[in-house]
Amino acid sequence: MLTDSDLQALWLTVRLAGIVTLILLLVGTPIAWWLARTKTWWKGPIGAVVALPLVLPPSVLGFYLLLAMGPNGPVGQLTQALGIGPLPFTFWGLVIASVFYSLPFMVQPLQTAFEAVGDRPLEVAATLRASPLDAFFTVAVPLAAPGFLTASILTFAHTVGEFGVVLMIGGNLPGATRVASVQIYDHVEALEYMQAHRLAAVMLLFSFLVLLALYAWRPNPKKGG
Repeated sequence: MLTDSDLQALWLTVRLAGIVTLILLLVGTPIAWWLARTKTWWKGPIGAVVALPLVLPPSVLGFYLLLAMGPNGPVGQLTQALGIGPLPFTFWGLVIASVFYSLPFMVQPLQTAFEAVGDRPLEVAATLRASPLDAFFTVAVPLAAPGFLTASILTFAHTVGEFGVVLMIGGNLPGATRVASVQIYDHVEALEYMQAHRLAAVMLLFSFLVLLALYAWRPNPKKGG
């Protein structure tokens, strides 16, 4: 059976992944739309920045976020001036770090979905006197719905599986920053292999179900006649 600390870590992990997914839906959608529609030369550099967490070691990203959010960093000085205090080793510090680390898993599927919509449906909406905002919500978003589903599932699952960034930013505080991946690490470090196996099995099953849902809900391309 899972211990109370295991269940606490699982709940914290689900809470973190859910909040990060919601934030990235709000933040990543306009970024993906802009990347899909823009023709400026800024598309390359900004797209590269968005995709950077895919290739950057988590410890590197975590290190720079730790500096930025620390007492002497620009974000840390701002949060202290606002009376919030430093964000490292807090749950909301984990949220901010996870938003950066999971950003490409939200933006890239949405960008692909928006690019697949094309110009024609939006041009038709414009001829019907729909404003750009109306066309986005009534035409682009419904047509890109499978992309939203894929992006949300991938973002949630990726956040659940984080280790390096959350350990760097959140440390290992029970009930506050100790997520499931860190809890497994603690079990192994303490030679508690049976407990590690049980929690790892839960994570393995979750990962399988996420991928199963992703492939089951992905629409099949229509065969040409």
